[in-house]
Amino acid sequence: MLRIAILDDYQDVALTLADWALLGDDCEIVRFDRNLASEDEAAAALAGFDVLCLMRERMLLSAALIERLPALRLIVVTGARVRTIDMEAAVARGITVCHTHAGESAHATPEIAWGLILSLARSIPEEDARIRAGGWQHTVGTVLGGKTLGLVGLGKLGGRMVPIAKAFGMEVIAWSRNLTDARAAEAGARRVDKETLFREADVVSLHLILGERSRHTVSAAELGQMKQGAWLINTARGPLVDEAALIAALRQGRIKAGLDVFDIEPLPTDHPLRTMPNTVLTPHLGYVTEGAYAAFYRDTVDNIRAWRDGAPVRVLAAPKTEEGT
Repeated sequence: MLRIAILDDYQDVALTLADWALLGDDCEIVRFDRNLASEDEAAAALAGFDVLCLMRERMLLSAALIERLPALRLIVVTGARVRTIDMEAAVARGITVCHTHAGESAHATPEIAWGLILSLARSIPEEDARIRAGGWQHTVGTVLGGKTLGLVGLGKLGGRMVPIAKAFGMEVIAWSRNLTDARAAEAGARRVDKETLFREADVVSLHLILGERSRHTVSAAELGQMKQGAWLINTARGPLVDEAALIAALRQGRIKAGLDVFDIEPLPTDHPLRTMPNTVLTPHLGYVTEGAYAAFYRDTVDNIRAWRDGAPVRVLAAPKTEEGT
């Protein structure tokens, strides 16, 4: 019997979005609707499973945890860019790691960024809560036309932000370490230096990959350069921003923030960001769409079948005796 664990299925949809019966009758599939937050909890819950199916980077698979999962032989993670699995430890234990395609995430994440921007511009969450509580109009909104959008990162996701901004009548400026004038112009933006971007932008939106060089790209210095009343939008990764500095800036009332990502996820219930009135918060919804999930889970089933047939596909890491495409 092959034991398969589906992790972090918060919405209870994994088993409905793919045909798991294709794996055969000799499989036991168990889904977890909560995050296994500690190593001890995860080790106790997952020790008997042969296959772990991970949703993006919600689950940390450290070398220490991998050592405590003696039955584990295959890890499938949705998406190809993964920083939460110790690949060397997995390979050393004879474990294969496979990934899925990205699905429609390239469209979904910029769309949630604009949802956050529009929510801040017109106080949509606040006014929704007020009208449901029996109240009526209270806030005064801001139009986007004529404002400046500053993009920190102008790759695949950042680039999708540009035509939408133009449709609203916004000017678009951009910065990243390797951005050139030609690439910025091709995308429809104007390249500026980092200081200029934070000083001139009315809305700063982050679209970088998290790495050691990009960690805390937005520090107290950058937050201090932002205009009074400017907005910071983060749909990329929490640690791109110095969280302590952001909380301080929000407490001072200098800026507003629309955040879909955080240093710790799920966000702790007593976290100070939960009580900040000048924020709009969403629980890492950027890639969470039915189409993306369906693609993720179909590929997950396909990966398990291929691995069982001895020809694993979409391999991120594997023992030397295994090959895949």
